[in-house]
Amino acid sequence: MDSRDLADASISVRPSKRQDYSAVASIYNQAIATGGMTFHEQELSAGYIQRWVEGFCDRESLLVLVYNDQILGWGVVKRYSDRTGYRFCCETSIYLDSAETGKGYGSILQKALLQKAVELNYHHVVLKIVASNQGSIRFHEQFGFETVGIQEEIGFTHGRWHDVAIMQLILPAH
Repeated sequence: MDSRDLADASISVRPSKRQDYSAVASIYNQAIATGGMTFHEQELSAGYIQRWVEGFCDRESLLVLVYNDQILGWGVVKRYSDRTGYRFCCETSIYLDSAETGKGYGSILQKALLQKAVELNYHHVVLKIVASNQGSIRFHEQFGFETVGIQEEIGFTHGRWHDVAIMQLILPAH
């Protein structure tokens, strides 16, 4: 843990703003470069993030984790499908700046995403995680997510096939 205390009032999670999109893209581009976390292969721009967010429906949200005006990470709540039968199911993702992992920030962001999912009236949360990313799987298990299946050799990046673990969480009735 560094000098930032997780109870520090300077740490917050809020809806993203246009001026955040460059930092969001930068953090995501770290994951693209590292491999094993996303199937995007080309770096994304702030403009791409802006267009992505502008395409959200009213039940989708991009949240950012902020410390003293610095974006340390981001998470998204997106509807699982536009088919009405899936209207109570969403998908979430979290990305942290690589220098900020292992400090508890992911947990802060995860709690905020799950709260946002409840506020948006979702009942079921789905995650898709590259199956070799065992740290992410264990992290999500701490929040009650369970693996419900593995899609074998579904993604091809960095010269090799990757499996994807599908995880789910049924949110408490509200």
